[in-house]
Amino acid sequence: MNRLRALYDRLIFPHPFIILAAFALLLALAAVKFGEFRLDASAESLVLENDRSLEQYRQVNRRFTTSDDFLIVTYTPEDELFSEEGLARLGALRDELQGLEAVGSTNSILNVPLLHSPDLTLDTVDSEIKTLDDHDVTPDTARQALLNNPLYPNLLISEDGRTTAIQVNLPTPDRYFELLRKRNDLRDKADAGEASEAELAELERVKQDFIDFTETLGVERDATIRTVRSILDTYRDGADIHLGGVPMIVADMIRFIENDLSTFGLGVLAFLLLTLAIIFRQWRWVLVPLLCCSFTVWLMVGFLGWAQWPVTVISSNFISLLLIMTLSLTIHLIVRYREFQHDEPEASARDTLRNTVMAMIKPCFYMAITTIVAFGSLTFSGIRPVIDFGWMMTLGLTVAFLITFIVFPALLTLLPPPLDSRVTSDRVPFTDAFARFTEHFGKTVLVGSGLIAVLCVVGLNKLTVENSFIDYFKSSTEIHQGMITIDNRLGGTTPLDVVITDDPPPEGASGGDPFASDCDPFVEDCGAGEEYRDTWYTYQKMEELEAVHNYLDGLPETGKVLSINTTLDILAQINQGEPLDALELAFVPAAVPDDLQDTLLTPYISEEHDQARFSIRILETMPELRRQELLNRIHDHLTTELGYSEDQVLFAGMTVMYNNMLQSLFDSQIKTIGVVFAAIMVMFLILFRSLKLALIGIAPNLIAAGSVLGLMGWLGIPLDMMTITVAAITVGIAVDDTIHYIHRFKTEFQKDGDYIATMHRCHRSIGQAMFFTSLTIISGFSILVLSNFIPTIYFGLFTGFAMFMALVGALTLLPRLIVLVKPFGSGV
Repeated sequence: MNRLRALYDRLIFPHPFIILAAFALLLALAAVKFGEFRLDASAESLVLENDRSLEQYRQVNRRFTTSDDFLIVTYTPEDELFSEEGLARLGALRDELQGLEAVGSTNSILNVPLLHSPDLTLDTVDSEIKTLDDHDVTPDTARQALLNNPLYPNLLISEDGRTTAIQVNLPTPDRYFELLRKRNDLRDKADAGEASEAELAELERVKQDFIDFTETLGVERDATIRTVRSILDTYRDGADIHLGGVPMIVADMIRFIENDLSTFGLGVLAFLLLTLAIIFRQWRWVLVPLLCCSFTVWLMVGFLGWAQWPVTVISSNFISLLLIMTLSLTIHLIVRYREFQHDEPEASARDTLRNTVMAMIKPCFYMAITTIVAFGSLTFSGIRPVIDFGWMMTLGLTVAFLITFIVFPALLTLLPPPLDSRVTSDRVPFTDAFARFTEHFGKTVLVGSGLIAVLCVVGLNKLTVENSFIDYFKSSTEIHQGMITIDNRLGGTTPLDVVITDDPPPEGASGGDPFASDCDPFVEDCGAGEEYRDTWYTYQKMEELEAVHNYLDGLPETGKVLSINTTLDILAQINQGEPLDALELAFVPAAVPDDLQDTLLTPYISEEHDQARFSIRILETMPELRRQELLNRIHDHLTTELGYSEDQVLFAGMTVMYNNMLQSLFDSQIKTIGVVFAAIMVMFLILFRSLKLALIGIAPNLIAAGSVLGLMGWLGIPLDMMTITVAAITVGIAVDDTIHYIHRFKTEFQKDGDYIATMHRCHRSIGQAMFFTSLTIISGFSILVLSNFIPTIYFGLFTGFAMFMALVGALTLLPRLIVLVKPFGSGV
């Protein structure tokens, strides 16, 4: 400690201008890369670490020529849709959307084949197909043709014919996939230790190219979506219109993140400064913390820009957290400084500052370390953005501590605060009421804490991880409204692909001649007795796929289900209502016109890879939706009832990736909390060198963390990608109060050895700092309730509640346990 005192006396106190000038250069260096600071709401930002589901999702899309890169415009006119005027207005909207540069194509009831004509047969399908765009089809005929087609209802048109959809395709450039493949190949090589120096350099270049291209593509997509919205606004006077689709959700989530980073970052800062002004009523005690908080955020934003480290949905609140954590440190210094002013009013400003820094650097260091441990525990999560959030906060807290103990004293050396009447008065602070309550109602404190602990355990058993993506957004947002419309009228929102791989060929099977069988497929249905044929287009295989289709379609959680069986139903309609015979089935690929192949065949059958795909839309608005249970149920039915082996069934799509993340939350939360408390116990043992004190100190933190998770369980609020971090954050912040209180209690106890008197002195000193810190944190986080992103609202509310519980525990249960156990000796 003497060396540290000498360092301050030689370097910081005599040379504050040099310290601040050097720091200004560091800030300028950070500002150079402000433009590189970026946000990421892509699929990669929401998957588990090393989760193969993202690559499987992309692979399925490549094999079956499908993509989720499209916008969905739902259109419900006030007047009749199927009228000359109604279809003309829909056509005008479609034409404006299709005219946008970034739009590759559109699909709507106007351009899809109606497959409705008296002369339409399998032989004439190529010439007799009609569309509303190209043929003179009456509105009533078109309505009947669309609603009687197995493909379009609950997909492009609602079953009542009142709502339709326009699919606006935004093709991703091939350059994106080229860079992605190249980056992944080089990354795999580097991870395996097989990459040369040239390949490692190439990897860095490709990573940068991929980031640059992705950012450019994102800017273009965002501009396109804004233009689409402006076009839709001109048609809303006569119709109920909503916009949906993965690109829109990604763009809106990035907008929400930007709003949370800027508006709420500034809002939290404003709340904190207002609280400081009310509490301390001196402009220095507002300006100095403001500068320290701003410098911390400034440096971290600059570092993230230099490191090209994107902020995701989960880490979007890191600015608010850094502001609050930095402010917490500065408040403890301010309160201690004012205590020294009260005790030694004649001392010089520099001596008061020196005493403050020396008195607080040790508890603040342990406070910072334990909080870093709490956030560092997030790196044990299996979720990539949670891991990144843990590292960001670990680095940010290190920066916050250094700024607090370098910039804060340098600023106060130049701006020494004068004495005021509130500092010199002997008024008993409000926090002493907690000491009086604890002194006189000690048993009530213990019984109440025990009751809260029991309620926490019960609530924890009610905690779930199942929630709907739609619940992330307020009902006023377009994402929420669009999802409801698509779910209720157009067959569901979240995509799920079930891919079946064909049986391997029997030993000795040639697979050359599809009709090499004793059964003559030209005259009879061979059924289950047919010999092996290396094609999906056989009766036996189609019957097996039909059983899968019917099962999936019958599940209450599924909306629209599409597969090759949908195509066969369409072809049966064309075939005068007769199912295709074996010969017609064998020649389906040749019978379907080339311009319909990408609609009717390739999305469902990949002969090259021997796979069949079932495209399913999950009803996100269904209250009883349980994704993991649904996937397990489908898997069990396919493998036990329908006889497919484990390796023949593959689930892919956004539903799978999102579910994988959700299901890891509970396990991750247990790991996180377990690591946090284990690490904090070790820190307490090192700091206090007493097992009794370590156990005493951990008790209020257990209740604070448990109260958050328990309350979520009681209220039926599931864990999600934001609330997973609240418990760890709560412990990290709440433990600060514990450390400061025990450290001060130990110091004050040495004066008279009286536990009760020491408790009162601690409540009047460090207790006041704890109260101010908690008050500013709770008030700062309260502004997050204004977000449009529901997880952010929960994050703010539950963090504020946790801080309240931590404060109450540190001012009641903690001193009661100290008085009861007497860890510092028998005392008076």
